[in-house]
Amino acid sequence: MKKITSVANEYIKGLAKLHDKKYRDEKREFLIEGYHLIEEAIGKVLKTVLIVDEKDEVLGVENILVTNDIINKLAFTKTPQNIIGVCNYFDESDIELFSGKKCLLLDNVSDPGNLGTLVRSSLGFNIDTVFLSENSVDIYNDKFIRSTQGAIFKLRLIKKDLKIVINKLKEKGFYIVGTSLKNAEPLESIKTINKYALILGNEANGVSKEILDLTNKNVYIVTNKDLESLNVGVAGGIILYYLDKIYV
Repeated sequence: MKKITSVANEYIKGLAKLHDKKYRDEKREFLIEGYHLIEEAIGKVLKTVLIVDEKDEVLGVENILVTNDIINKLAFTKTPQNIIGVCNYFDESDIELFSGKKCLLLDNVSDPGNLGTLVRSSLGFNIDTVFLSENSVDIYNDKFIRSTQGAIFKLRLIKKDLKIVINKLKEKGFYIVGTSLKNAEPLESIKTINKYALILGNEANGVSKEILDLTNKNVYIVTNKDLESLNVGVAGGIILYYLDKIYV
């Protein structure tokens, strides 16, 4: 097994640069940390693991024995587990190849934690693909990846202009459901649904008007009148659960 002991090693210095989005995009690689995320990424995008103890060897990928100092240099957390993974970017297949029946579209969702919650809910309620607008959170942001608890490796995530996505989905017979507090109907007005796309929006501003204008129906969740609005992660979970239950 290959060993690296110096934090000044050129390969390690290169991996440390993956903390920066510009360098990640250039190399098309990203880092993950912790045993659970490593386990979820095996057989998907994981290419190399850096470990402190040989007993943590991961079969099927390159293993490099390193020091605690190197782990601490590469980790995002203050008290990391003794394993770091190097992953390739996901294959962002063109929408023309998309063959699912349920998808989530996210319009400028800006908080990594909210995005992570929505990806976990998507997996829980049988969403095939999550499409993100190009101004949404970087899907290789470490806080986002950790907040997905591994769900990111079990769904397709594609960044693309949502107007293009919606038009393509309509051609494929999808029913497009937007979310809005204005000019919308209660969620329960949808009685049954088949082959659908749900759109959720920015935490502060919701779904943009140009996107809402492309939907088949816009809905809202009926709540206590004293509540101004629900967090997008909470609202998304409720709506995804409801649509999954009425899916035919």
